[in-house]
Amino acid sequence: MKLIVIACVAAVAVAAPQYSYGAPRSTSSEEFVPILKDERVHEEDGTFNFDFEAANGIRFSQAGSPDGDEDAVIKAGEYSYTSPDGTPVHVRFVADENGFQPQGAHLPVAPEFPHPIPQFVLDQIAKAAEEDRNRPRSDDSDEVSGYYGRPN
Repeated sequence: MKLIVIACVAAVAVAAPQYSYGAPRSTSSEEFVPILKDERVHEEDGTFNFDFEAANGIRFSQAGSPDGDEDAVIKAGEYSYTSPDGTPVHVRFVADENGFQPQGAHLPVAPEFPHPIPQFVLDQIAKAAEEDRNRPRSDDSDEVSGYYGRPN
């Protein structure tokens, strides 16, 4: 009986998958990008500065300090890179009690409010108002519309 148990344990050990933890394989499509700058300063009071630059044009810098009233950190910084289509991208940001607030020329901007109302919308509103004026009215002032039933 002991021999059968030992044989089963040995069979399981031999059949277990063999994992290798070697270095990742490099393919020809990968490019080595040297790091030109990597400076990190962390002060004891919680303030910090971080500055990074790579040879491919990626830059990132950030500074922050703890918010005195809460367990939050107020940060400000900027980053830049070149998009795959060749467009340079530069973003400045602040992250504070109002959330993350990026600013950059490539970011979409909401239209000014109040924005102009298109003429076809104004025409539809006028048509609906005219239809309401021309609709015969009933004497029952409680009635909402002839198209809707009275609530039960």
